[in-house]
Amino acid sequence: MANDLEVPDRPVLVIDFGAQYAQLIARRVREARIYSEVLAHSTPIAAIRERNPVAIILSGGPSSVYDPGAPAADPALFELGVPVMGICYGFQAMARALGGAVSQTNVREYGRTELQLTGDGGALHAGTPQAHPVWMSHGDSVTEAPDGFTVTARSPGAPVAAFEHLERKLVGVQYHPEVRHSPHGQAAIERFLHEVAGIPAAWTPAHIAESLIEAVREQVGPEGRAICGLSGGVDSAVAAAVVARAIGDRLTCVFVDHGLLRAGEREQVERDFTAATGAELITVDARDQFLTALAGTEDPEAKRKIIGREFITSFESAVAEAAERSPGEVAFLVQGTLYPDVVESGGGSGAAVIKSHHNVGGLPEDLKFDLVEPLRLLFKDEVRAVGRELGLPEVIVAREPFPGPGLAVRIIGEVTEDRLATLRAADSIVREELAVLGPQIGIWQCPVVLLPGVRSVGVQGDGRTYGHPVVLRPVTSEDAMTADWARVPYEALERISNRITGEVAGINRVVLDITSKPPGTIEWE
Repeated sequence: MANDLEVPDRPVLVIDFGAQYAQLIARRVREARIYSEVLAHSTPIAAIRERNPVAIILSGGPSSVYDPGAPAADPALFELGVPVMGICYGFQAMARALGGAVSQTNVREYGRTELQLTGDGGALHAGTPQAHPVWMSHGDSVTEAPDGFTVTARSPGAPVAAFEHLERKLVGVQYHPEVRHSPHGQAAIERFLHEVAGIPAAWTPAHIAESLIEAVREQVGPEGRAICGLSGGVDSAVAAAVVARAIGDRLTCVFVDHGLLRAGEREQVERDFTAATGAELITVDARDQFLTALAGTEDPEAKRKIIGREFITSFESAVAEAAERSPGEVAFLVQGTLYPDVVESGGGSGAAVIKSHHNVGGLPEDLKFDLVEPLRLLFKDEVRAVGRELGLPEVIVAREPFPGPGLAVRIIGEVTEDRLATLRAADSIVREELAVLGPQIGIWQCPVVLLPGVRSVGVQGDGRTYGHPVVLRPVTSEDAMTADWARVPYEALERISNRITGEVAGINRVVLDITSKPPGTIEWE
């Protein structure tokens, strides 16, 4: 078991009542330079007390407080002497536990809603407009605040939309301050953390980087050797940079060309990563191995697990080569696993499995290495910050995220060499055209998805065609936990469509995916 990142002795605990955005709340706390963790609502009060939190935030959730078996806030939470903030369902659970009233008013609020402050808005909303937009998602409402609490805001559907008891350092809001649709929400969270709870901002990139390096140094030991699988993406590059700083030349990096890469990626990794870190890099050509293993497989979970299995198998020759160069057993495998990977794979606070990530759920049970996952508790923006702190160039740190399974999860169905060539050509055109627009349009990632099982009629060169569509999935995001579709200019979309249908054989239709996350994920598989 890997040593954990050294974290502050007293974290902010986010108690998850089943919210889609519980992880986002934790991320917002970290934006305020304060460390946070997520615990399930079923965590016993003794375990919460043992963590000795500096503050607690109760998340939203999908239940009604009136549902049979609906999760409740343990009244003992509010007797710990710890500042507590309730959000949405957590706000209602807090109100009930403290003697307030929650009612089914038959006035539901979903989406943009106007929040009306009462008086000066209290500590959370000081300095914000008397009326301003927030993001709501509730059917029940708090209709009466607990004794001793001051009502600081209301909305058309919530007579009590925020309350505070500053002497006890207990506050709550009905809306979702953690989402960007609540423009003053982050300020409210930070006022709770800094002003109500009095927590200093100490969770900085420099502190994180130093802690990560020390944790890896302790885990691997003074003589241990490690091998790192580079995907070419930000996560594995930063993980490798951390480990290289910790153990020096006892790290060997391996780049497995599994044949599922985009155009030019192998060359980019071999050039930029080596130049940035100076680490030893071995490239393994395993294209035939992976394509043979994937032949006939259409199920996305099966594809991910096959890729995870073959990824480890392909390390055998690299480990042998590394051992020849420098005597000593390679006992540790470095991976760029992130917090969202763990959450979506069913880890963290007991979330449902959304998809198995190859570096979380796709590894074989008989893995012969001890895993080193220095980034496992970090969000993507924190990883980028650590990379910059370690001196990695922007060409690596700011790179568009790309999944470890590569183009295999962007071909819906069986992966073949011909389909890879088709998708690779279309993807290259999209990346080239989006690069012209520059970063100002704010695209986080733009997967290009091939639908080989779908054919549509087209007209090309005055003749009838029966070709395949590709899907463009441009999204904006901050950490991949949530995402919205990017508003790419029509002129750019027109150029992309004309070029793909004109230059890529077998493609006669280009479609645009405008689904947010949730309900969709960023990748199609």
